[in-house]
Amino acid sequence: MPRISAATVAEHRAQQRRALLDAARALLAQSASAPSMGAVASRAGLARTSVYQYFASVEELMAAVVADVFPDWAAHVLDRVAAAPTPGQRVWAYVEANLELFASSEQAVAGALARVVEPHVLRGPMEDFHARLQVPLLAALEDFGEPEPSAMAEHVDSLIHQASRDLGSLEPAERAAARARALARLRRLLGGYLRLDEDE
Repeated sequence: MPRISAATVAEHRAQQRRALLDAARALLAQSASAPSMGAVASRAGLARTSVYQYFASVEELMAAVVADVFPDWAAHVLDRVAAAPTPGQRVWAYVEANLELFASSEQAVAGALARVVEPHVLRGPMEDFHARLQVPLLAALEDFGEPEPSAMAEHVDSLIHQASRDLGSLEPAERAAARARALARLRRLLGGYLRLDEDE
């Protein structure tokens, strides 16, 4: 039996699988194509044959990355919304967290997955992701007293997508400033409605 670096074999396998998923995700952020099994193994610091103990093919590995990233992205937004103290600030936290995702390397991962993974593999996780995000946004808008929360949620999402449209195409060094400008525009549009200055 090979040496393990955890208390149990199960924990060791979980660590190895995590390392492979993280490696695949990092490589996707750097390239528009699916990484080879050898490249993933090398990035994770493992032998190429080790990858096949966890994933039978690149396609299976990419499907596992899809299943891994969407809950992670949702948690990023949900945690930020949950930490905000007022309904207006919860809506704004939703805006900020989404802009952060669009301006991060995760946008490159999302773009790469859209190119290399079959649409039917992406469809379910993507629909679940969007449905999960709508729950706290709608709840915050309802608590805020918005008479048409569903319609307003659509407007908020449209503003986010419009504001973040070009962020993923920028060089990493330019993204922070571009995100700050996009957030400033959105705050000018939404700050009065959400009464953000009153909450501060």
